[in-house]
Amino acid sequence: MSTGPDLGAAADAALAAGEYAEPEMNAGAALHALSAAVIRFVEHPRQLSLTSVSTLAALDRRGECRITELAALQGVAQPSMTALVGSLEQAGLVQRAPDPTDRRAVLVSLTPSGRSYLSTRRRDGAERLTTLIARLPDGDAAALAAAVPALLRLRELQEEAMELNAPNPAHKAEPKTGKRIQA
Repeated sequence: MSTGPDLGAAADAALAAGEYAEPEMNAGAALHALSAAVIRFVEHPRQLSLTSVSTLAALDRRGECRITELAALQGVAQPSMTALVGSLEQAGLVQRAPDPTDRRAVLVSLTPSGRSYLSTRRRDGAERLTTLIARLPDGDAAALAAAVPALLRLRELQEEAMELNAPNPAHKAEPKTGKRIQA
């Protein structure tokens, strides 16, 4: 049973044909289709799962976290997150340290290699988008340039929403600094 048009496929087909997406595609659907396509393109073959990359990004955004908090953020079971953190630790992208407030728990944080991986991935994504924008007609490129403040605000709103959904308020990060706030 179809729930409507496949907007991702419609966007891919329109872009491949050098046309615009179907009229019913709104800005949210278009941005989602674009971000999904860029994510798929940037790292191919993929070195890490999207959950692994998302976990690294959460650590970058929030600072050190407990494994249970990371599991809740990623929507996976705690044993699955423990295994994922083990793989990321083995790859040198994260490190574990005892939680000074609870000896039974550990805190996971990014290593310099983890930060470098994220930085490279983000730079590659931005370069890919810059290359695509350069292929647009001048008017479309100007429209995107004019939309940059709105796009940055959308990112801020998304980050705020993610922080509000933090499972443990004691581990919420301060905006901009990523430092943990003690509740």
